[in-house]
Amino acid sequence: MNISSRLMRKGEMTRAAILETALDLACREGLEGLTIGLLAEKMSMSKSGVFAHFGSREDLQIAVLRLYHQQFEQEIFYPSMKLARGLPRLRSLFERWVKRVTVEIASGCIYISGATEYDDRQGAIRDELAAMVGTWQNALKRATEQAVKQGHLHAELDPDQFVYEMYGLVLALHHDARFLKKSGSVNRVELGFERMIKTYAPQCQEYEEHH
Repeated sequence: MNISSRLMRKGEMTRAAILETALDLACREGLEGLTIGLLAEKMSMSKSGVFAHFGSREDLQIAVLRLYHQQFEQEIFYPSMKLARGLPRLRSLFERWVKRVTVEIASGCIYISGATEYDDRQGAIRDELAAMVGTWQNALKRATEQAVKQGHLHAELDPDQFVYEMYGLVLALHHDARFLKKSGSVNRVELGFERMIKTYAPQCQEYEEHH
């Protein structure tokens, strides 16, 4: 490996390390709390050293969002795609999502906290965040539609309504567990999801379960 390649590799490793630290800070302090100065202090670098990898604070914030989205997909989306279409895949998406939010209670979910920070703002960061949340909701909708097609959920189910209710459960989990510090929040969200499945189950399935 020549000098130029070694320097490039070192630069990539430094950038990755900065991003990981920045993501941790953003989860705890919010995207707006993420500053070049704070990041430079955490990395024991100069501000100019951080700027060498990211042209601006906004570029840094967007890079952090993309890293979060990538990790979210790796942890939740891709493993779930290995399961059979229908309820197995839909359950996996939801259960893995709940597990991640539960782990993030101590720090915070960027999708949820970011929506609060940027709900009344305009600009590239809001657009990026909204697009990512939209991508996730579309994935949930596709999985719901497939569950209907497989006969696991009622044919007359409205996928948009189902995703809305799923999202509501996770938002309630984040609120009660993180803000109100209520115990049993995970059990409640699990019960809520099972009630949704039962409510939207095909009539023939309901009949078989009760006879």
